[in-house]
Amino acid sequence: MNKKILGMGIGIAIVIGIVTTTMILSNSESILTQKTNEKIGLVINSPNQSVSLQQINEIFSDASSTGIGRSNVYLFWNIIEPQRGEFNWNQSDVIMGLNEKNNLKVTLFFSVINGETLGPFPDWIGKPSINSIGEERLVNVLNAILSRYHIIDKVIIAGETESQFRYYEQNIPVYKELFSEIYEKLKQKHPDVKFGNSFALHNVLNKDLEHIIIDLAVGDFVAFSYFPVDSLNDIVKSPQEAKENLDRVFEIVQNKKVGFFEISWSTSDFVGGSPNTQKDFLEKLFEFYLENESEIDFLTWYRQYDRPNGTCVTEQQEIGNTNISVGGGSGLGSSEYVIERLNHYICNAGLIDVSGNAKPGWDEFKSQIEMIN
Repeated sequence: MNKKILGMGIGIAIVIGIVTTTMILSNSESILTQKTNEKIGLVINSPNQSVSLQQINEIFSDASSTGIGRSNVYLFWNIIEPQRGEFNWNQSDVIMGLNEKNNLKVTLFFSVINGETLGPFPDWIGKPSINSIGEERLVNVLNAILSRYHIIDKVIIAGETESQFRYYEQNIPVYKELFSEIYEKLKQKHPDVKFGNSFALHNVLNKDLEHIIIDLAVGDFVAFSYFPVDSLNDIVKSPQEAKENLDRVFEIVQNKKVGFFEISWSTSDFVGGSPNTQKDFLEKLFEFYLENESEIDFLTWYRQYDRPNGTCVTEQQEIGNTNISVGGGSGLGSSEYVIERLNHYICNAGLIDVSGNAKPGWDEFKSQIEMIN
């Protein structure tokens, strides 16, 4: 996912059509004073690909009014640093400005590993292997981002990391060394920022990949995304069974905080979802959170709005001028059948439909946050 493009298995960002950076950053009059919870987040997105300044402001205002204290921002290296040492802040300034205006902390996803795909990287880097990415240039770009945006307090270096190493476990030590070097240098510059990697819990459990998480439980936290699906993207769990899946993270990860980067439940009946089961899962999710609050670093729901069916996933996603494969994404394969189901799941994972009608889950989400704040 990126600032403008369709979401993959890891989420959907915001598409901004008519806004300007200065308009967002200079408007601080609506900074919220209500009580918020920095542990609880929501992926804030629009229901359509282009939105006006007024619409995107309203979307953020509605999201922040729930009492959340954070959101996810998805930045990609090829867009942020298209030329070596020359940064393009146009889109990221807008998104970060909206988060700051609404008093939200940010979990940053910076795609060094994106499931089975590495990158996407800028053209000037090419298509490096893990051992040739170069820690110095990665530290430089992340330092530039963190120095500019002080609302970022969590950074995910790699997403759906288990898919990258499922068949290439020999590369795990190489990545661990790269991560360690990045971590040490960035911690010196930004001691209050936490760093970690993310794994797709459903994929890990479906394919018995727990050992990869154990090997890569490095950094300040271990993060997870979670869909209650089988390998074909059908919802096969009850809300209670999904909660029990979430409990498994504490068996896999010990002596380290866990974060929940993207948790969702689709309402699409095409894959076995419904508005009522989404609502029921939200109730179980916050029950889980309260039972384990001391061990949870953050928990973010994926996401605010649905998108039109068929617009969320293709076999090749374009990010900037780079195409990356969805092929493994969540370890779900790349067949037309599986991608069709993933489209239905993701496009209907919001709490509000494309027409702006709130689902039962939206009120449940708000009431649960109100109870814990």
